[in-house]
Amino acid sequence: MGDRSSVSAMKIVWRAALLCLLAGPLAAGEFIILQSTTSTENTGLFDHILPRFEAETGIDVRVVAVGTGQALKNAARGDGDVVLVHARSAEEAFVAAGHGRARYDVMFNDFVIVGPPEDPAGIRGLSDAVEALDRISRTRARFTSRGDDSGTHKAELALWADTNVDLRTASGTWYLETGAGMGATLNIATATGAYVLTDRATWISFGNKGRQEILVAGDPRLLNQYGVIPVSHPSAKGDLAESFVEWILSEAGQAAIAGFTRDGVQLFVPNAEK
Repeated sequence: MGDRSSVSAMKIVWRAALLCLLAGPLAAGEFIILQSTTSTENTGLFDHILPRFEAETGIDVRVVAVGTGQALKNAARGDGDVVLVHARSAEEAFVAAGHGRARYDVMFNDFVIVGPPEDPAGIRGLSDAVEALDRISRTRARFTSRGDDSGTHKAELALWADTNVDLRTASGTWYLETGAGMGATLNIATATGAYVLTDRATWISFGNKGRQEILVAGDPRLLNQYGVIPVSHPSAKGDLAESFVEWILSEAGQAAIAGFTRDGVQLFVPNAEK
């Protein structure tokens, strides 16, 4: 009897342990991987809006913050369920290649050109960003570029393309490519007194401004539009991804974006289509 009782007790223990193992992932909850940019992560936007989404849906969001180009590459190979980035032509190419189901406008802010108060290129107050870059190149004033295929880098290259500047020749002279994120690039620009293109939200949130100032803003070409895309890779969690996309485009998601401020300044303007 004693042996049979011991065996029965052991079976109960093993069954309980097995149930615990099976229940573990369920208790942990469902999650999605969001491939996004350093600007959305470093500004604190996700810390503001994601807890609201998670509270409403029970879906955890795990953010991978890299440059737009890298985010799209990661998602294309299946390392993500949703993409939220800011380079429209690259996003549309991503969808056209079959990597994403569809692309939706989410929000926008703008890019600005920041530089030292001495302003050696004389660009302060210009509303023409291309003219500003042209003056920087003519004076060979220092300019710091991310050089990392991010959304900001793509926007910068599009502006340079409207000038007659050969960046390959300029690289390593007055034009410095960091190959790093926005924060590291801003740190280098601040330390060297260089001009730099950055999104306004990151600049407002940046803690090491030094003497640098916003010198150029207001050009329509500096619009910084963000889009969201549910990934269509076989490994993507389609239903959960769609839940996130539907929420961030909904009144609740758009209101959460609009309510994100820093020092009383709204950092992103929601503009999902009604």
